[in-house]
Amino acid sequence: MILLITSSAAGPQCAEALRAETGLETHWASTLQEAASRLREHTYTAAVIDQFLLETEPSESDQMMEHLGTAFPVHLNFAVTGMERLVREVRSALQRRNREESAAHRAVQDQMCSEMRETLTAMLLSCELAISVPNVPGPAVEKIRAIDNLVRELKLRLEAH
Repeated sequence: MILLITSSAAGPQCAEALRAETGLETHWASTLQEAASRLREHTYTAAVIDQFLLETEPSESDQMMEHLGTAFPVHLNFAVTGMERLVREVRSALQRRNREESAAHRAVQDQMCSEMRETLTAMLLSCELAISVPNVPGPAVEKIRAIDNLVRELKLRLEAH
């Protein structure tokens, strides 16, 4: 969903153009207070914010910005921005957000894989050390080897991804 925040009389037409061009549900807020309320009620992908409102109502803009959450902010001057530029800027922001989300997901996945590899390596070492202890009963050695095999299988699966 997109939140369009502008006091411009063309707000409803802009919201409809964004919905038509992006395929995303678009809400229009004519004031920063209304925008803050909508941001508390819904999760938005992007928030298109009229710079005029930010400059003329600084305290309300701060309050509204606190509620943005994960919405990607797009600041535009609606007094000089046409419909085509509005759509182009929002599309660009959505693409940028998608790239950043993908990069963040990859970074988290890489970090988790690294941590899991370290843990699996420690488990393999522990299994080897446990087997090398003198006088370990045969059934215990078999169980340790079974654990060792499972850990090796997990490590291979992890390396494949």
